[in-house]
Amino acid sequence: MRCEDARTLLDGYADGELDLVNNLEIEKHLAECENCARELERTASLSKALSEEMYYYRAPDELREKLRFSSPANESVETSRQSWWNWRWLPAFAAAALAIVALSTIVFVLRSSGSKNDVLANEMVSAHVRSMMIDNHLMDVPSTDQHTVKPWFDGKIDFAPPVIDLSAQNFQLIGGRLDYAAGRPVAALVYQRRQHKINLFIYPSQAKGNSSSEIFVKQGYNVVHWDRSGMTFWAVSDINLNELQEFAQDLQS
Repeated sequence: MRCEDARTLLDGYADGELDLVNNLEIEKHLAECENCARELERTASLSKALSEEMYYYRAPDELREKLRFSSPANESVETSRQSWWNWRWLPAFAAAALAIVALSTIVFVLRSSGSKNDVLANEMVSAHVRSMMIDNHLMDVPSTDQHTVKPWFDGKIDFAPPVIDLSAQNFQLIGGRLDYAAGRPVAALVYQRRQHKINLFIYPSQAKGNSSSEIFVKQGYNVVHWDRSGMTFWAVSDINLNELQEFAQDLQS
């Protein structure tokens, strides 16, 4: 792992937010790199300093008393009438409030879904880059034969990934491996077009039915994601986006 890559992960490592593979990689790097280890110490010191009580200010008791809500002991007739009028319109206000809550919930769910896939896209790019950086990590089973690659996964993961021969479409299967992404073990199939490698990550889908393709561009890499036949697919490569979309379409046809 290069220092540039390690430093982009230091905050996540300090907060305990990295996945298992990235966590192990950065720990190995920190053991060998004094500069990054010192950077981690500075990050941890800053986080600790910002949590000190000296940065928090308690409102004076006088101000707290002024803000405290108090009701008069005796209500006037006019106050009673105003209260009756407010109660009269309460159902309408309640209905409006419920509508706002429902709309906010829908927007939140949609944003959360998009945000989740955006985070996963970053994770898949990290897994792709890691596979190219670490010696002998790109393939556990180097083979152009789908009937060799597919059985290799038997007993190693709890699902059978579809392994499709796309050599007729000029996407050559060259092997596969086990990887870890999205918080679970995944199958990674490796295809090649000219000098470009394509990592295809596959694991069981939580989505109902098939989904249309989503496109992401992360750190100069193109990513295409879709769900089909109970599986989730993430294709990642430095190949141009049109060709990666063609690859995804060939897999789905």
